[in-house]
Amino acid sequence: MASRIEDYAMLGNCRSAALVARNGSIDWACLPRFDSASCFSALIGEDANGRWRIAPADAGATNTRRYIDGSLVLETVWTTTTGRARVVDFMPFEGEQVGIIRIVEGIEGCVDFDAVLTIRFDYGNAVPWVKRLDEETMTAVAGPDLLVVRSPVALEGEGMQSVARFAVREGETVPFALAWGPSHLPPPPATDAHVALRDSLAFWERWSGRCNDSGEWSDIVRRSLVVLKGLSYLPTGGIVAAPTTSLPEQLGGQRNWDYRYCWARDATFVLSALVNAGYHDEASAWRDWVRRAVAGSPDQLQVLYGLAGERRLEEFEVPWLAGYEGAKPVRIGNAASMQFQLDIYGELVGAFAHAIRHGVTLQPEADEVQAVFLEHLERIWREPDEGIWEIRGEPRHFVHSKVMAWLAFQRAAEQDRHGRDPAFTYRWRAVADEIRADILARGVDPERGCFTQSYGSKELDASLLLVTLTDFLPPDDPRIAATVRAIEEDLLVQGFVRRYDTRSGVDGLPPGEGEFLPCSFWLVENYVLLGRLDEARELFVRLIGLSNDLGLLAEEYDPRSKRLLGNFPQAFSHVALVNAAFSLAHGYSATADSHATPEAIDPQGVRA
Repeated sequence: MASRIEDYAMLGNCRSAALVARNGSIDWACLPRFDSASCFSALIGEDANGRWRIAPADAGATNTRRYIDGSLVLETVWTTTTGRARVVDFMPFEGEQVGIIRIVEGIEGCVDFDAVLTIRFDYGNAVPWVKRLDEETMTAVAGPDLLVVRSPVALEGEGMQSVARFAVREGETVPFALAWGPSHLPPPPATDAHVALRDSLAFWERWSGRCNDSGEWSDIVRRSLVVLKGLSYLPTGGIVAAPTTSLPEQLGGQRNWDYRYCWARDATFVLSALVNAGYHDEASAWRDWVRRAVAGSPDQLQVLYGLAGERRLEEFEVPWLAGYEGAKPVRIGNAASMQFQLDIYGELVGAFAHAIRHGVTLQPEADEVQAVFLEHLERIWREPDEGIWEIRGEPRHFVHSKVMAWLAFQRAAEQDRHGRDPAFTYRWRAVADEIRADILARGVDPERGCFTQSYGSKELDASLLLVTLTDFLPPDDPRIAATVRAIEEDLLVQGFVRRYDTRSGVDGLPPGEGEFLPCSFWLVENYVLLGRLDEARELFVRLIGLSNDLGLLAEEYDPRSKRLLGNFPQAFSHVALVNAAFSLAHGYSATADSHATPEAIDPQGVRA
C-alpha cells in the first residue's frame, strides 16, 4: 500500500523523476523520460506492481530526512537499537544515461538492512526476464526496456522479486546503481556511485546558488525553484506539470489525471517565476520549446504537449492498477490536450512580453509568428471555450478566458519594436478595446459588482483572482475589491480557496475535490495588490506550512483530513508559491508584473 502523498520525496535529474516514501521505498519511477511507462508503480497500485525498498531490517527503526544543500539528493538517516546509518538517494547527471543510485553508509554501530527490488515494466503489468551477468550485475528485460542493477551485495530471487540482506558498520558503504537502456543494446556501462554523487551535488549547488534573493522566504523559494528545475526536461526545455499520474483530487474519487506533460499555460507561469528569480537560461530554453511546440497553424494550438512538443496524447485507462487508495480509474495520457482554451493565447503573448522586459530575447521571426496567432485569435475570441480548469462539460464564455484574450491584444499593441508596422498597433488596440467592453458589459454581476465565472452566470471561479492581477482594471477600481470579497465569501473553505463549486458535479464528474493551492497563493498576491499586507503574510505562512518536511507541495489540500491531494509535486503550486513570496518581499504582485504594461513597473520592479 502506498504512503500518504506528503510522505514522498522527489528525486530528479531533469529527464525523469522518482518518488521515495519515508519508509525507504521507491514507489514510482518512469524511465527514461517523465512520460515513459513506469517500472515502479506501487504508488498507484500494489507492491507487486513494482517498487524498490532499502531500509533497516529492524521494524522499529526511525528516520529523519533532508535534501542536501539546495539539491534533489535525498539523505535519510536511520536509527536502530544497534546503530545509525544513512541512505543517499539521487538520480545522477551523466550524459544521456538515466537511472537511480542509492548509497547505504554506516554512521555508528552496525545496522542490518533489507533491499527488496520488484521491477514491473509497462505500468506494473510486464514481468521482466531477470538474469545475473556476474556477482555484482543483474539485468531485467521486458519488451523495449532493460534495467541493469549493480551492487557489491548480490540480489537473489525470492518468488517474483529480488532480495538482499546485508549489514553496514561505521565507515562502510554499500552502493546500488540502477540504469535504464534499450533492451536491444548492451547494458549501460557501470557508474562510480560516489563520483556520480559528487557531480550531482556540484550541479545542484551551481544551479541553486544563482537564485535571486527573496528576503526572509529565500530558503523555501529556492526549494520550490529546485523542484521546478527538476521538473524540466533538459534535452528540450519543456516543463512537466508533475511527475505523476492519477494521484486523486479526492480520496477514492474519479478526478485522476495524468500530469506528466507540458501545459502551455503552466509554462508561462514558470517563465515568470524563473525570470523573477534570475534564471534567464531556463526561460530562454522554455521560449524555444514554445516556439517549436506551437509553430504552424494557430488553429492547432493545444492546451498541452509532450516533452518534445508531441501532440498526440490520447487518454486511456489502466485497469490492472488498483489506484492510489482505491481511486480509479488510473489514466495514462490526457484528453484535455484537444480542448479549446482561449486563455492560452493571452498567456503566451503576455509571457513573451514579460520575458522581453526582463532581458530574454526573441527570435527575429517572433513578430511574424505573433501576428499570425493574433489574426486567428481575432476570429475566435467570441467563441465559448472549456476554460482554465478544463471542465469536461459544455463550453462557456469564461471571463478569465476573455480577459486573457484581451491581454494578448493589449500586450501586442503596447510592444514598441523597431521596424513594426504601426497599423498593427492600431488594429490590436481596437480589438483589445472591443473585448474589454464586451467583458464589462457581460462578465460583471450587476448586483455584487464583481466579475463572474462566465457570461450570464452568478457563479464564481478562482481564476478571477488572475483577472484582478492583470491591469484590465486599476487596483483601486471597486470591481477588483468586490471580486476578491466575493471569492472570500463563496470559495473559501477553512481559509483555503476552492477552484470553483464542484459540490454539485456541474463539471461532468462526481462532486468533490480538495482546495486548490495555487488559487490560495493568488489570493496572497491579491491581498498585496490591495494593500492588505498583514492578511497576505498570514495566509502565505499558513500555505507554506502545508509543505511536507522537504518543502514539497501537491496540487490540492483537504483541510478536513489534513492531507495533500493530487499529483505531486505540482509545478503550478510551486510557481504560485515563488510568485507570492516575491510579491511579499517586494510589495507588489509578481504575477501582476508578468501581466502588467511596461509603463506600470518602475525600473526597480515595484508597481508605480
